[in-house]
Amino acid sequence: MADTETRPKTEEGPVAPAAAAPEAAAGRREQHDAPGGDLAGLEAGLDALDTRTAARTPLPVLLRRKALPPLVAVVLVLGLWQAAFALQLKPDYQLPSPLMVWDALAEEWYKGTILSIVWQSVSRGALGFAVALLAGTPLGLLVARVGPVRAAIGPILSGLQSLPSVAWVPAAIIWFGLTDATIYAVVLLGAVPSIANGLVAGVDRIDPLHLRAGTVLGATGLRGVRHVLLPAALPGYISGLKQGWAFSWRSLMAAELIATSPELGVGLGRLLETGRAYQDMPLVLGAILLILLVGIGIELLVFAPLERRVLRHRGLLR
Repeated sequence: MADTETRPKTEEGPVAPAAAAPEAAAGRREQHDAPGGDLAGLEAGLDALDTRTAARTPLPVLLRRKALPPLVAVVLVLGLWQAAFALQLKPDYQLPSPLMVWDALAEEWYKGTILSIVWQSVSRGALGFAVALLAGTPLGLLVARVGPVRAAIGPILSGLQSLPSVAWVPAAIIWFGLTDATIYAVVLLGAVPSIANGLVAGVDRIDPLHLRAGTVLGATGLRGVRHVLLPAALPGYISGLKQGWAFSWRSLMAAELIATSPELGVGLGRLLETGRAYQDMPLVLGAILLILLVGIGIELLVFAPLERRVLRHRGLLR
């Protein structure tokens, strides 16, 4: 007679549920007991909630959409500029043609000075922005998360952000004289409020559910900042960084224009001032063009890819 009773499987067969359950429970306990695993899982889970699949656009289509419109705009501007020169709306020493500006830049290039001039300004701007980043990030976190600090400093930060950076130049010259410290002080005073306010805006847009979930799972204090607050505020934070760089660059040009001294070297602002002093309009417009190109280049090479990566990772890029 056949035996119809249910028996546990032997070691050669599949593992019995009763035997597998303790191992699974032990695995869950190990995962739960690891604090880094919990927080990493929380961060990944919050990102997964926000993530939507976005198909990558083919390169030819991307170039047609992104590169062609600005190229057409540049051609139109140059055409209008050349038309204004041909119609002699102003004398040529006041409104030179695009070709005359190109020749002025080419002359600076043949002198071998133009790269050192651009590097002088870019290195100052990058160093000033890096220091502003180190100062503005903790300041923004304090203003965003500590109520009394926000009430005391928040309006001042907003006011400083709207203050033209050129207003700080006379005060910085009195404080530090005609030295590099004057230029860096103006850059910091222009960039720090923008970075801090951008981070505050990013923290304000975090879903409260994310913050509560982090608190429940033990992500408090610096761990909460590292695993919940900064990742969730990243889009607003990057916008603040872009704005901070723009303010750094503007502040630097204002400082280089006013604070001139042989010890400070020649940057783009000094080149602009030299063109004005010699009534050399092609050089003035050439310097303005270089300042514009550097600003656009930093935006396209640094901040735009960083912003696209963050937005694509969160499914926010269309």
